Amino acid sequence: MPQSLTPWFLVIQRLGIALLTLVIVSFAVFFATELLPGDVAEILLGQAATPEAVAGLREAMGLNEPALSRFVGWLFGLAGGDLGTSYVNKMEVVELISGRLGNSLKLAGVTTLVSVPVALALGIGAAMWRGSLFDRIVSVLTISVISVPEFMVATLAVLIFAVWLGWLPALSYGADVSSLSAMLKAYAMPVITLAFVVSAQMIRMTRAAVIETINTPYVEMALLKGASRKRMVLGHALPNALGPIANAVALSLSYLVGGVIIVETIFNYPGVAKLMVDAVSTRDLPLIQSCAMIFCVSYLSLITLADMIAILSNPRLRR
Repeated sequence: MPQSLTPWFLVIQRLGIALLTLVIVSFAVFFATELLPGDVAEILLGQAATPEAVAGLREAMGLNEPALSRFVGWLFGLAGGDLGTSYVNKMEVVELISGRLGNSLKLAGVTTLVSVPVALALGIGAAMWRGSLFDRIVSVLTISVISVPEFMVATLAVLIFAVWLGWLPALSYGADVSSLSAMLKAYAMPVITLAFVVSAQMIRMTRAAVIETINTPYVEMALLKGASRKRMVLGHALPNALGPIANAVALSLSYLVGGVIIVETIFNYPGVAKLMVDAVSTRDLPLIQSCAMIFCVSYLSLITLADMIAILSNPRLRR
């Protein structure tokens, strides 16, 4: 194979692996939800339901069919955009999710706009002044934030900003967003929590990518020729570190997928994650499975994008 085609072959190979992984994940999601305790028909009819009524409802819902045949039907429906009907609301799952997906995307977008510039500035600055007091402070803070789980960050944010200081509302659901200040208050707590976790990972990975580029011979040669540290980093190291930095951003943003579930639950934010948590309590299997697949596809897409960026930005594969 020609050397110029090697990166694209690796990209196609990575896309194939992602598709296979998605099928395996869908299998795991379907059968994991099948193992949830309780009977759907009994939950829907209530404890006073007769065995005949429960058996009739199970037959009407197709729950008596073998699990494997139901999985195949669900998978083909998923591929065709048919997510099924909610057991509890008797509505199309697509309609239920579409009303919440915009809120989750809005939260993820605001978090990205806040966390990416801050993380890149701190990561590049720490690499530029490596070994300085600023670098040590940033390193200690990032390690401290990484060591704390999302629910602890969210709890501390509520305790400090909502309880002690009274600056922000503890819940984001139903908040008044008629003005810019009200909208900022409504999004502040979830965004602060998510940005803390995402930024910490991004800062460390950006710093490592820039330092690795700084240690290359051509950058050291620029320094020996009298280039200032700022010009050495911004003019020579940073352009060649854009690939690894983009990879670091994509990998760090993948943490949004797991963190948003905890954040939406704690702050009662009306997003897809909160919808999935509510569906678990009522054992609404089609809704649980569809929400879980949305998060799996989002996470897998970001990871695949990071791998593709790493492949295409590798200079050894472009020769």
